[in-house]
Amino acid sequence: MIQINQLVKKYSSRQGTIIAIDNVSLNILQGAIYGIIGLSGAGKSTLVRCLNLLEKPTSGQVVVAGQDLTKLSNRELRQARQNIGMIFQHFYLLQSRTVAENIAFPLEIAGVPKKEISIRVKELLHLVGLEDKSSAYPAQLSGGQKQRVGIARALATKPQVLLCDEATSALDPQTTLSILNLLRDINQKLGLTIVMITHEMKVVKEICTDVAVIHEARIVENGPVESVFIKPQSDIARQFISTVFPNELPADLLKELSTHRDSEIVRIQFLGSRASDPIITDLLRTCDVRANILYGSIDHLRSTLFGTLTLELLGNPAQLKEAHRYLASRELKVEVIQHAL
Repeated sequence: MIQINQLVKKYSSRQGTIIAIDNVSLNILQGAIYGIIGLSGAGKSTLVRCLNLLEKPTSGQVVVAGQDLTKLSNRELRQARQNIGMIFQHFYLLQSRTVAENIAFPLEIAGVPKKEISIRVKELLHLVGLEDKSSAYPAQLSGGQKQRVGIARALATKPQVLLCDEATSALDPQTTLSILNLLRDINQKLGLTIVMITHEMKVVKEICTDVAVIHEARIVENGPVESVFIKPQSDIARQFISTVFPNELPADLLKELSTHRDSEIVRIQFLGSRASDPIITDLLRTCDVRANILYGSIDHLRSTLFGTLTLELLGNPAQLKEAHRYLASRELKVEVIQHAL
């Protein structure tokens, strides 16, 4: 659906050349909800604006539904953008227009007949749950309602792709969840490909099927959400994951535990049905080790259970080795935080 090939975006400034996007390549499949996460200034918003050429890349390709946008004329690009909707953090609604008129605006620009516009606007008001706000003005709406209008407006021309640039950053947690649920519903009903730009890992955890981590203008890691959460390859990905699944032990506790003989600290991660299996009970019975539970949590990645458990395992070297063999046989990710003395 979307192919980004060796994309580069440079800006000139008095201080010299600034590289905002540095040789980025990604492949986003049709129907995916693809998260692009990074710190402020990492280049994520520049990247998403390159996907519809609101920012013209310095070099590289952006191919959407088989069309290389970087090779289109201005007229062809305007036509192609009708297939790419976009919503923003600050909504950008027209204050002098009603909700219905805001949603109708892109259809008017596209030259759609008034009768068809009326039918389409009603469909979209129902889709985003704002049938009773048709005649309201943006100033009369809550933040969540404004974003629903933004979503409806972005979907007016029936695009195949929806770009979301920090779409929930201005919303409270409860409203954020309602908007994410709406986007998930739209993705499932319409088969829409959604690209989510965010600096919040909880957004990725809640809705995304895949994620790319951008840091200092480069993609440092990407893949299915479950893979990145379970086996993060970069320090920045681990930092983001720790914001939703904190698992660091206090330094003074680690120091105290380091004096224990025949013990090691391990972190075990569970995914799916494994999160509810009696694995620790079976471990103690099978391997004749003792366990001190130091930290544990269970949550979800979209609809999949995800758990983490930090243990102090106590036993002689042979028993600890057997414990690792057992955990490997259960296809669990085990990380040794502190080795046995």
